[in-house]
Amino acid sequence: QTVEHGFPHQPSALGYSPFLRLMAIGTRSGAIKLYGAPGVEFMGLHEENNTVMQIHFIPDQCQLVTLLDDNSLHLWSLKQHGGASELREEHRFTLKGPPGSPPSATQVTAILAHSSREVLYLGTESGGVFAAELPSLRVLEDRTITSEVVLQRLPEDNCNRRSCELVEALREHPKNPGQILIGYSRGLIVLWDLQNNKVTHHFLGSQQLENLYWQRDGSKFISCHYDGSYTQWPVSSDNRQPEPLENTVPYGPFPCKAISKIYWQTTKNGLPYIIFQGGMPRASYGDRHSISVIHGSHQTAFDFTSRVIDFFIIFTSEPAAEFDDPSALVVLAEEELVVIDLKTAGWPAVHPPYLASLHCSAITCSHHVSNIPLKLWERIISAGSKQNIHYSSMPWPIDGGTNIAPDPPQRDLLLTGHEDGTVRFWDASGVCLHLLYKLSTVRVFLTDADPNDNMNTLGEDEWPPLRKVGTFDPYSDDPRLGIQKIYLCKYSGYLAVAGTAGQVLVMELNDEDAEHVVDHAEADLLQDQEGYRWKGHEKLKTREGPVRFEAGFQPFVLVQCQPPAVVTSLALHSEWKLVAFGTSHGFGLFDHQQKRLVFVKCTLHPSDQLALEGPLSRVKSLKKSLRQSFRRIRRSRVSSRKRRGGGGSASEVQEANAKFDQDALQEMELAPVQRKIEARSAEDSFTGFVRTLYFADTFLRDSSRHCPSLWAGTNGGTVYAFCLRVPPAERRMDEPVRAEQAKEIQLMHRAPVVGILVLDGRSTPLPEPLEVAHDLSKSPDMQGSHQLLVVSEEQFKVFTLPKVSSKLKLKLTALEGCRVRKVTVANFGSCKTDDYSENDLAVLTNLGDIQIISLPFLKLQIRYPCIRKEDVSGIASCVFTKYGQGFYLISPSEFERFSLSTKWLVEPRCLVDMPEVTSNNHVHNKSAVENSARKSSPGDYGEEERKSGRLMEHALLNDEKVLKEIQSTLEGGR
Repeated sequence: QTVEHGFPHQPSALGYSPFLRLMAIGTRSGAIKLYGAPGVEFMGLHEENNTVMQIHFIPDQCQLVTLLDDNSLHLWSLKQHGGASELREEHRFTLKGPPGSPPSATQVTAILAHSSREVLYLGTESGGVFAAELPSLRVLEDRTITSEVVLQRLPEDNCNRRSCELVEALREHPKNPGQILIGYSRGLIVLWDLQNNKVTHHFLGSQQLENLYWQRDGSKFISCHYDGSYTQWPVSSDNRQPEPLENTVPYGPFPCKAISKIYWQTTKNGLPYIIFQGGMPRASYGDRHSISVIHGSHQTAFDFTSRVIDFFIIFTSEPAAEFDDPSALVVLAEEELVVIDLKTAGWPAVHPPYLASLHCSAITCSHHVSNIPLKLWERIISAGSKQNIHYSSMPWPIDGGTNIAPDPPQRDLLLTGHEDGTVRFWDASGVCLHLLYKLSTVRVFLTDADPNDNMNTLGEDEWPPLRKVGTFDPYSDDPRLGIQKIYLCKYSGYLAVAGTAGQVLVMELNDEDAEHVVDHAEADLLQDQEGYRWKGHEKLKTREGPVRFEAGFQPFVLVQCQPPAVVTSLALHSEWKLVAFGTSHGFGLFDHQQKRLVFVKCTLHPSDQLALEGPLSRVKSLKKSLRQSFRRIRRSRVSSRKRRGGGGSASEVQEANAKFDQDALQEMELAPVQRKIEARSAEDSFTGFVRTLYFADTFLRDSSRHCPSLWAGTNGGTVYAFCLRVPPAERRMDEPVRAEQAKEIQLMHRAPVVGILVLDGRSTPLPEPLEVAHDLSKSPDMQGSHQLLVVSEEQFKVFTLPKVSSKLKLKLTALEGCRVRKVTVANFGSCKTDDYSENDLAVLTNLGDIQIISLPFLKLQIRYPCIRKEDVSGIASCVFTKYGQGFYLISPSEFERFSLSTKWLVEPRCLVDMPEVTSNNHVHNKSAVENSARKSSPGDYGEEERKSGRLMEHALLNDEKVLKEIQSTLEGGR
């Protein structure tokens, strides 16, 4: 397993280091992921698998601290190893109170990583603030700030024990590291002097406090509150009791939701940026997830379709800079990452190079195409760029670290089909899964939603000024639009997609917008057979007349299966201009050049009543299937008792019953990813379900003449073979394509057929259509005899052609006790020499194992555990590549990438250096500390300087390249 693509599942915390320019995301499963420049990614996992609550980078260090929901703190470091950086956990620590103290005494609620890089301040639920030494995370008892001590330093009229409960925020003074702001939940805020252990100022808010933010010059700070207000507080040099400068309720006067976080950013033109989360009017907009940006007269409330976890602002981090000058707003929502460009008028979104929201509409299928020709690649990118004109052109602002991984050896595409009828084209060549182009099939059909609806239209006087942002939209206008199968020919640019309501669209790539009529054809798979009635959903209604399509893949023909059941298999032959499709009722062949149906074949068995129920009757179907299964179990138990003569101990019967139950449940596994598909079962029902379709130019009638053929495999273990007569190119439009059934093979074990493959005279799989014409493959050997490989869920079987006599088989289920779920031919190249490669079968089983099986002798080469066997949706979503890699969904929003090949590895390899600026920053911080120390007690900070020097030396010792250069500076600095 090499890298995870997509968006982390259930994110729970966000952190950012302006020094390293790295962002960190924590999740509810205990994962922590760091991101910088495209290709710079790190991942760590807490052993506890607890929710990550907070993430804080140590200033000017390659270190960060995480807080989990079990109240444990973890220190992580980026260390160099083997020429690349790695994320490692250094220490873990749980704050413990005195014996007999309640858990709230040490429940951490706020964390401040002090700029001295020596200490973490930990605010707790009880109001105490503890200091933990870095990097050991040892509690420094003498630096603890208890709520009792704070109360003693306050005037008597403010001495209320409850006002010092629960620390909401800790903030270091931007100009004086010797002072920190402590904000308590009930509204009290104190400025604490760390050297003299005293309150220099206290501020009394009338509302429950949510958060604090210092202005850059330290002259004032902002507090935000539960009632949707924020307040500015001046910090004077004398000890006068400060009064609030201004209290503002941005979306008042009606009751508003809490403002949970706020930034006040200064600019050269004098108008500040005020950016805050929440604050919406409760009654009308209480359910909105928003972040507001106010700059002078411009105000926008960015409206997200999922809950906002956290956000941060990227602004000038140079200590000497006079203004913040914010450039970007980075928002982590529950289902996506959104970045807003604050420098460009209109504040457009920035197109992210990673962390794509794969599940902006639920993924229903995927298809991988390796080694895309440059011309097709450029045309797809061109079509995608026309869709992205509304995005900002600013460079990606989170750009820390250096990607040192080698450039991808080829261009790869991963296509994902979605529930809303869209297909997304992803650049899967490297570590970053990047969206190139989005295709929508919706325009062909009449749906309730108008495709021209603009969700972002706002009237001039609209209040609050909400603006929808992000791509996550889990709601589909019509579940029948869902894409179930995709096939792209990389040589011709033809694309076939098929959906939930029996729709099959054939498309070609057009570089310009166009308006044309989409031809329609119907394929009646029941062929008017008596006694069958479809009880499922209706077909989608199509638009009459010309339809306008944007540049990219444009449909030119629609084949509608009747009944409109989900399309279960799809094959496209771009050289013969044919597309084959299958459902639970049969399969058909369509000539997309002449736009004519060649033939249909009904595979429905008289007992296949379930196949006519359709997905909308799924619950009923499932109940019926369960009833049938348990009846059969009872029959099996009775017959087994009879065979044993009614004898047998109770334990034996119990064991047999348990085995029957387990087998029955295993046979009824459903794939959640295909939740709109009819309940699938390997029982008497669904024998006609077409699982696989395959085109081949091979010997079907006799051994002297080869001809085009179409092969189909069903759920009942039947293989159909049709001879095709495709007219030569000069008469292609004049003569029809003809088809005739030549073979029908019934596997004795009747297991579902999941793969069909023809091997040529050299025992090599036949090349893809047009692959030989583009000089990318040798011509198949037509002199030697061809072989047919049929892969069922239970076994692999090789037949000779054209006689179809059994030659060789491998019984997988009998030997291994597992079933085949996915199978593909993978080409394994040698990592030592370029002139050797071999073709093998990559097989995924229902146990989540991947097995490599040799061709043509069917010998098991190696077995890898890959996916947990309980992860049925992960197994169902797995897709292999042509060169021994693969992808599967580890959550609705993330693909795990894996490689079976030593030659084809795509994994992050990156370097995060301690920038040379570190020493300057260190000097700056040290001088600020020294100034502060001169004002108060020099003795305290002399020790801090020495420790800080040692820490810096320790960090730099890891970097051998700059060791000699830095060593003398450090020694001189002492």
